[in-house]
Amino acid sequence: RLLTSRRAPREEPVAPFPFLCKHRVLLSFCRYYFPCQRWLAVEEDDGQIARELVPVDEAFVKKDSENNGQSPATLGLEQKAKSTTYTVKVKTGDKKNAGTDANVFIILYGSKDDTGIVSLKASKINKNKFERGKVDEFTVESVDIGDLKKIKIGHDNKGNSTGWFLEWVEIDAPSLGQCLKFPCGRWLDKSEDDGAIERIIFPAELQTVEYIPFVPYEITVYTSDIFGAGTDADVFIVLYGSDGSCTQQKSLCLNKREQRMYFERNSVNQFIVELEDVGDIIEKIRIGHKGGGLNSGWHLDRVTIRRLLPNGK
Repeated sequence: RLLTSRRAPREEPVAPFPFLCKHRVLLSFCRYYFPCQRWLAVEEDDGQIARELVPVDEAFVKKDSENNGQSPATLGLEQKAKSTTYTVKVKTGDKKNAGTDANVFIILYGSKDDTGIVSLKASKINKNKFERGKVDEFTVESVDIGDLKKIKIGHDNKGNSTGWFLEWVEIDAPSLGQCLKFPCGRWLDKSEDDGAIERIIFPAELQTVEYIPFVPYEITVYTSDIFGAGTDADVFIVLYGSDGSCTQQKSLCLNKREQRMYFERNSVNQFIVELEDVGDIIEKIRIGHKGGGLNSGWHLDRVTIRRLLPNGK
């Protein structure tokens, strides 16, 4: 997810080629440098909108010579690196009047801490959320709360139609390597069931899916300083390891608003993205966009990537 954006400062070489860092403990100091300096545009260059890039023999990192301290963007990036991202899916039951117009919230409880109250405001799937028979998806970011133990979900009972029949909640925690299902199958309605409008739910152990935990990567994208270099398209990336492993294709922007805000001409956009672990060596990347829109053409200067250790190091 995007954490900071700024105009490109001058570049200074700072680190040796990352392939020389053979021990995991050194990975936080290894920055992979992927030059591109080509168009990703249907009407420019060779017409390709995605390219495979391999790292060169020397890594570069950007340093703002006018700001030797920690900027708010830098502090925000460090905080993001220490946080965990959860994908929360909520299924509204397929019953008469099951949907709600009330404001829904959730609290995630872990073995170390809890998230506090998180409002589920913007569904990534549906414009009108919590409608009958629909599944809505939300992103929740939090500091490390440990292993997920239970959730509390409810609403404020405000609006024209407040009663809600909640079928289930599913929470995917890539950093934990777990996808947990929290079955409910009850009303959150003052005039139905027991009248409660919030419920504590525990995961169904038999429905828990475990997989290899994701790891955080710091991805910095440099857009060129030439006319028309910026793009409003949906930019994505795939990482490839030396053992044939690769990540899923991952969009760097969460929504269209971010697509319009970032990847401007001569800009630097930095992200912390949780992806599948491709091992100690990143052999190549595939970066591109999905086209569409009035300003989809993009001139990419370069990409730098480093894998982060626990606690954002």
